[in-house]
Amino acid sequence: MKEVLTNPTAGYYMNRDVFGQTGDFITSPEISQMFGELIAVWLVNEWTKCGRPTPFQIAELGPGRGTLMADILRVFSKFKIAGSDFSVSLVEVSPYLAQVQEKQLGPRQAQEATKLPQGSQHYKQSISFYGSQVRWYNHIADLPRTFTLFLAHEFFDALPIHKLVKVDQGWREVLIDLNREDLTLRFVISRDRTPACLYRLDNESREELEVSPQSLIITQAMAARIHQDGGIGLVIDYGHEGDKTDTFRGFKNHKLHDPLVDPGTADLTADVDFSALKWAATHPRTFEDWKANLTFGTVDQKDFLTRVGINLRLEQLLASCRDEDVALNLKSAHKMLTDPMEMGSKFKFLALYPSVMEKILERYPPPGFV
Repeated sequence: MKEVLTNPTAGYYMNRDVFGQTGDFITSPEISQMFGELIAVWLVNEWTKCGRPTPFQIAELGPGRGTLMADILRVFSKFKIAGSDFSVSLVEVSPYLAQVQEKQLGPRQAQEATKLPQGSQHYKQSISFYGSQVRWYNHIADLPRTFTLFLAHEFFDALPIHKLVKVDQGWREVLIDLNREDLTLRFVISRDRTPACLYRLDNESREELEVSPQSLIITQAMAARIHQDGGIGLVIDYGHEGDKTDTFRGFKNHKLHDPLVDPGTADLTADVDFSALKWAATHPRTFEDWKANLTFGTVDQKDFLTRVGINLRLEQLLASCRDEDVALNLKSAHKMLTDPMEMGSKFKFLALYPSVMEKILERYPPPGFV
């Protein structure tokens, strides 16, 4: 998965725009501005609940085209959140998508690494339309140490997985092999245990499962930052609570695609195991790393968006709309985002908080989750 998606020269994400109607899949921010606006309001509300600490940053992992961040920054500007006390950090490994994000978020051409001060952790920087600094990073570990609002929308589903199956001899890993007769790829089962078989399997009742060590490492890094520097995390993705088995698949032209056919031409994805992310968020890598963080969720997208006001926002937009086609598009977008048969039940929301906020959250639970 990692090689197919992020190989520097031929990786699926590295040299093309894969989003929207002309790409291979569409995301919630691309469907309607309502999605990003409500996420922004939620972030402002929770930042306020923390005491509005400054300076602070919003850090998005895998920002896509930058559409979600553009909507968030527009809403932030309405709350007068901009300037030197606030910055945007984007964790993006695709040079092509970084250029798309740059055009989406600001009027100026970004400074590349060769023009940045020596020792800079970011590889590109610019100024947003609203005056805040925007910087691009390769890894979450490179982000500045400050209060951070972490955002990961459809990020974890693209991280590499290991597939494990239970056989008579115990757990074995599903690997990918070359069929020498016709030079096609095929799935095979490892002869012996592999390092991936050391995953937490003692009480596992499933006969088959998918594990993503990279997802756990990134979640632990995010949780450590939230505990040490202050912050909040919001993860949005399609996934499950540790009950699904075989979800690895490919998408091409908005249709399912065999992941072993023409690798590099289709998106590869697997449902996110939110139970594993919650375990990682509350279990430190080292004893000194952090106390147990708090997690809320998961809740379905339809419940979250309804609770934070998408119906009211739709009414406001329709009231000011004078174009019948635009009004129909708004209603259609609302349905796609909230209908259980569309995205409403498929996508889940998970929130991360530092343990020091436990008393505050008992009195003021996070909106959207209750």
